[in-house]
Amino acid sequence: GTVTFLFTDVEGSTKLLHALGAEAYADALATHRRLLRDAFTAHGGVEVDTQGDAFFVAFPTAPGALAAAAQAREALAEGPIRVRMGIHTGTPLVSAATAALLDGAGLRDLGQHRLKDLTAPERIYQADSDEHPPLKSLHQTNLPIPATPFLGREAELAELAGLLARDDVRLVTLTGPGGTGKTRLALQAAAEAADHFPDGVWWVPLAPLRDPALVLDSAAKSLGASGDLADHIGDKRLLLLFDNIEHLLAAAPDLGRLLSGCPNATLLVTSREPLHLAAEHEYGVDPLSRPDAVELFLTRAQAVKRDLSANGEVARICERLDHLPLAIELAAARVKVLSPQALLERLEQRLPLLAGGARDAPERQRTLRATIEWSHELLTGEDQRFFRRLAVFRGGCTLEAAEAVAEADLDSLQSLVDKSLVRVRPESGRFWMLETIREFAIEQLEGSGDANEVRRRHTEFFLALAEEADRVTGLNHEHTDEWAPRLDAEMDNLRAALDRLTAPERAELAQQLAGALWKFWYMTGSLGEGMNRLSAALAYDTPPTAHRARALNGGTAMAMETGEQPTARRWADEALEIARMLGDPFDIAHAEFLLANVEAGAENWAAARELLERSRDAFWRLRPNGHYALLSTRVLSWVYFEMGERGLAQELAEQNLLDARAAGNTRVEAMTLGQLASRAIDDGRLGEAAPLVRDSYRLKRQQGDQFNVASDLFTIARLLAYADRPTDAAKVLSRSSALYDELGAIIPPYDITEIEKVMGRIKAALSDAEYARAQEAGRTLTDEEIDAIVDDAVVRLT
Repeated sequence: GTVTFLFTDVEGSTKLLHALGAEAYADALATHRRLLRDAFTAHGGVEVDTQGDAFFVAFPTAPGALAAAAQAREALAEGPIRVRMGIHTGTPLVSAATAALLDGAGLRDLGQHRLKDLTAPERIYQADSDEHPPLKSLHQTNLPIPATPFLGREAELAELAGLLARDDVRLVTLTGPGGTGKTRLALQAAAEAADHFPDGVWWVPLAPLRDPALVLDSAAKSLGASGDLADHIGDKRLLLLFDNIEHLLAAAPDLGRLLSGCPNATLLVTSREPLHLAAEHEYGVDPLSRPDAVELFLTRAQAVKRDLSANGEVARICERLDHLPLAIELAAARVKVLSPQALLERLEQRLPLLAGGARDAPERQRTLRATIEWSHELLTGEDQRFFRRLAVFRGGCTLEAAEAVAEADLDSLQSLVDKSLVRVRPESGRFWMLETIREFAIEQLEGSGDANEVRRRHTEFFLALAEEADRVTGLNHEHTDEWAPRLDAEMDNLRAALDRLTAPERAELAQQLAGALWKFWYMTGSLGEGMNRLSAALAYDTPPTAHRARALNGGTAMAMETGEQPTARRWADEALEIARMLGDPFDIAHAEFLLANVEAGAENWAAARELLERSRDAFWRLRPNGHYALLSTRVLSWVYFEMGERGLAQELAEQNLLDARAAGNTRVEAMTLGQLASRAIDDGRLGEAAPLVRDSYRLKRQQGDQFNVASDLFTIARLLAYADRPTDAAKVLSRSSALYDELGAIIPPYDITEIEKVMGRIKAALSDAEYARAQEAGRTLTDEEIDAIVDDAVVRLT
């Protein structure tokens, strides 16, 4: 049957908050909610939604809704809060549809009004004969009525409303790439700001124009001015929305003069680049947030396919489309013939798919390609060259990279940023493109004739970057914390360079680049990617160079952690053979050190000891207290321990901890702390072990050393199990196992026996159900939860 809707809103809530103060306003608001709910319930109302101080209530009959509004108004009469109530359409008023069901009884006809949601005009009725403040409707406007409702962007609307309400703000320019929804946001913002402009809000569409001299003429036509526009406006307080001015920027000085001559006029402008006027407040329009993007897609898709069935694909579709409103609308139209899963698969090539928009949309918004082409055609030839060259970067680039690879300079980059084709991340200064725009730029690059040269420069630049990182961090690791974030930021570019080096004739360069990156992959726990890249590079039969030896060393380290022991031994043997042939003392020591680790992994302790003692002595001769001198000492201490020489092992580890701290080497410090903690647990010295493993774990986590974090989690689980805390032990052990799985690494074979002991203690103390619950909870244990467990253990055991 017929349902009548009632909406409420507190009148002047912000002003009232300031007048009453926060505490008194909160009390008044609570009373207001109680009184309204009493009135609604008394007349059969059902509360559908509450947003802040606003109610949305449904009634089975129109008279019931009107009676509830009257009761609510009377109940609030003695208090400070005044509420506007709209039945069916608006503010303390009634729409024509509701009036027809009430036989017009007690209603006052207020005529046709356009409300601020930009819907078509509606005849409004007032629910009593008393005088009320004038309706806040769009009585003087030519704003177009969009065909679809406005979705999302509440925060942006609030910010723009604040800007347009300020007396010191006369010009606001919404900037952003094509398809971000600048026009739709500007129209809504103009409607929302109507209360501040008693002389109206007026839309001036500029997309069809080609002559900048016609901009003010078009504005005059929109306002119905027969003479000079500035004379017509005079002192009027109005808002002019100039829509799509990017191709008419020569008219910007005319807008500046208009502002000077009309002291109460405000201009709202949409453009793909700013006007660069002194009065301008630039407001960048970003793509939609993830929730808003998903809502837009579903709303538009269900308009063409009511029985749409989608799971997690919609969020991924929106992400592939950079959350651009236009791209999302065009994609949503495709669900009539493509399932969301099929659509997602086809979005590898976005531009051909995103065509066929609404026939009543401007031609340049019928396809995403046309929208981007519109911006591209406005560029100078030089800017077009820089634009297409920048497409070679994946994940953006630094200014230095743009200069070296694209031969761009700061001015050219600023120009592309101004035109919304390139974006800049303020926190890092990196330049980047939306992927939809980058795809178009790649097409331009492919057709330009200089794609191969640009790609060659790109590969050489990132090969040099990786080599510098390896050189600076390779011997001492002092700058690892500085370089790891730099390499992480460039990982997509480094992958692109590696992808180009997969051919046999480029295998030596692939080995050089992969070999320079192996420590980064290892320290950040990217074992799977590192192993795959190194395996691909080493698959080719290349000369025995230092670059191949370095890649073999890296592959050995990866293979040991991923459980590929035969491969690790084969690569370690070849690396040592090349190092001895080339004769570099450090490379020989490094290869012997890695081969020693392979032997230790196979529990060939005597062979491991011989190699380690030799490599350790060489490292100390080459650089006393250097990273590898300390690292090899730590591993040698472990081997001594496994061979039963516990006193020597303990003495060596304790001295190594002091040496690492003296050298400021926090990586070896962390590993040695974990080693000493594990031995203390073996000896039953739990109070001594607890702070050691806590400090080790936190240092490794700070360093991003995920593989050794997983190892320390196992040590923490051991500590908790032997301290008779089986539930926490089960949780932390589960998290350790999950992290090894996430890294694609195996639990070291020498830990397996001890893990079985720990699990035996845990299962003996817990029921099967308790153990299962602890395991499940442990898989998603957060860093903060682990910290709390460890801190509690330290307090209890020390």
